Amino acid sequence: MSESEEFPLVQFMRERFDPADELLRIQADHPVYPMEIPGGQTVYLVTRWDDVRGVLGDHERFSNDFAGVIGLGSNQEDPGGLGFRDPPEHTRLRKFLTPEFTMRRLRRLEPRIEALVTECLDRIEAKGSPADLMEDFALPIPSLVISELLGVPYDEQADFVKVSTNRFDFTAGPEASLQAINDAMAYLTDLVARERRDPGDGLLGQLLRDHGDALDDRTLASMADGMLTGGHDTSTSMLALGSLWLLENPDQAAKVREVDGYIDEVIEELLRYMTVVQVAFPRFARDDLELHGQQIKKGELVLCSLAAANRDPNLGEDMNQVKPGRHTAGSHLAFGHGIHRCIGAPLAQMELRIAYPMLLRRFPTLRLDGEIPWRKLAIVYGVEKLPVAW
Repeated sequence: MSESEEFPLVQFMRERFDPADELLRIQADHPVYPMEIPGGQTVYLVTRWDDVRGVLGDHERFSNDFAGVIGLGSNQEDPGGLGFRDPPEHTRLRKFLTPEFTMRRLRRLEPRIEALVTECLDRIEAKGSPADLMEDFALPIPSLVISELLGVPYDEQADFVKVSTNRFDFTAGPEASLQAINDAMAYLTDLVARERRDPGDGLLGQLLRDHGDALDDRTLASMADGMLTGGHDTSTSMLALGSLWLLENPDQAAKVREVDGYIDEVIEELLRYMTVVQVAFPRFARDDLELHGQQIKKGELVLCSLAAANRDPNLGEDMNQVKPGRHTAGSHLAFGHGIHRCIGAPLAQMELRIAYPMLLRRFPTLRLDGEIPWRKLAIVYGVEKLPVAW
């Protein structure tokens, strides 16, 4: 393999659950792998766990400020919410959100999440066998949970679910997806304005009560949109892929049904194994630097492969297998690392911990029922459909 080659898409390629063999060869042979992108620029792919963790945890040498690097102006114009902001602006905004995502605060949502999952399962049962778990289970649950978290009024939740799921449906082309994003942002901006006048019990209302003078409507709507972007597609993919793996491993599914608490061990290992967000937000070198002998110039792009890092053989034995209870499970990078680690990780884990056992207990004879179309070259990996019967 050459030291540098035309920009490959290997970091987005999978064979079912597994990263492409080529990506794992790069991991073994090239700790920091240079790749050319159109225009003759070089980006550097980092694949080993230690190195990925090091880059993600080093905001002194690596910047997330995409807008500043490409000259779009201030952080207020950046395209990705907290994920594309650097301190001090990132620190200022994240400190508003952090208290809302502690387990103590999130536990108040637990009964409502259980009710939402029950409603989805009721609809599946009413429609009858066969079903598509992607459409009827994995897609709606994250939207409903986020609507509850934000404080979307009950009579608006169905429309909110439609708007939020449409933005991730690329079958109608990029223009339709962009319109759905604009629709979601318009709704959230209006919702923030209404919450400012009469704060409710959800996250938006709480933020406005506690920090209303420090957050304008545009910033708060953008933060809410970032939660939707970061928490919907990822949770949808994990709900689908985890369900698929459990159906393909009936002994594990039976143990999840029967043993209280076992699901926690399964979830942590599935998060590592699946790593649905395959590549972290891009980082840019703040200054000229060296990484594993590679000279990286100021402003050049560094890509961290989370999917490869979580399969790094230096982490333990048989990293290409699911072993619930693995001692390294808590150190996985599925949620990233450092100041940009996913703030909604506890909520995502709660969703999975509730949804998987409820699905398996409601439908103990659930089985796969047809071919599974996998996503191709996706930043967030998953399946397009999950056909099942019972």
